[in-house]
Amino acid sequence: MRTRMLIAGALALALVTGSAAQEQGRQGQGQRGRGQGQGQGQNQAQRRQGPPTLEALQQAVTRLEAGRIARPKSYETMTPDQQNYLKGILDGPRGAVSGPLSVMMVSPNLGDLFQRAVAYSRFSGQEGFSSVPPKYNELGIVMLARHWTAQYIWNAHARYAVTVGVPQDVVDSIRVGKRPAKMEPDIETIYNFVDEMLTKRKSSDANFQAAKKVLGGDKGIVDLVGTLGLYQVSSMMVVVDELVPANQQSALPPLN
Repeated sequence: MRTRMLIAGALALALVTGSAAQEQGRQGQGQRGRGQGQGQGQNQAQRRQGPPTLEALQQAVTRLEAGRIARPKSYETMTPDQQNYLKGILDGPRGAVSGPLSVMMVSPNLGDLFQRAVAYSRFSGQEGFSSVPPKYNELGIVMLARHWTAQYIWNAHARYAVTVGVPQDVVDSIRVGKRPAKMEPDIETIYNFVDEMLTKRKSSDANFQAAKKVLGGDKGIVDLVGTLGLYQVSSMMVVVDELVPANQQSALPPLN
């Protein structure tokens, strides 16, 4: 009897200890994700418990990047619509307000619609988000950023594109405005589809059918085109705002 009680106690202790370790691991992952969220193309949706605190909202405003378009000076000076927009961002899958979302603070109703839509594209490959695998999603985004010479969008996604499977030499060629000399068949298929959309404003049946096969069907096509449209808005916002993070150099050379 005493032996059985000791075994049961040890099992209970192990379960409690294991649960605590798992919770600490989740908290640590969340902290790392929040630290990586700006400027790294970090693509993991955050899971939050409860709405953002007043302190978190106030700090988010103090961290807004400056550009040509006005930003709120403090959380207390924001309009109710701006405060709701900020809460919507922090209560969603992101950990901070950055890039085009900070530009849109002056038009919070537009910004709120946009941030919900762009989150669908940004967190591709995860349940409830875009069906496009991150590798192809990020390839499209960096091509779009190069098309607009959108430094901020490029800085936020170029390195992440490599981590999810876009070859470094492909990213390097895109950066200088050249077609990559060598690509794997799937990468080349998506490159051809996106390039034709951006440069010729059309999609030939050959490129359409090839991309449809790689993306797994019509939904993949629609989701990828949606990403291109949403990140075109993102690129235009940061270009008009002349937003480049102060701690990052301009990575994109001018195109002739």
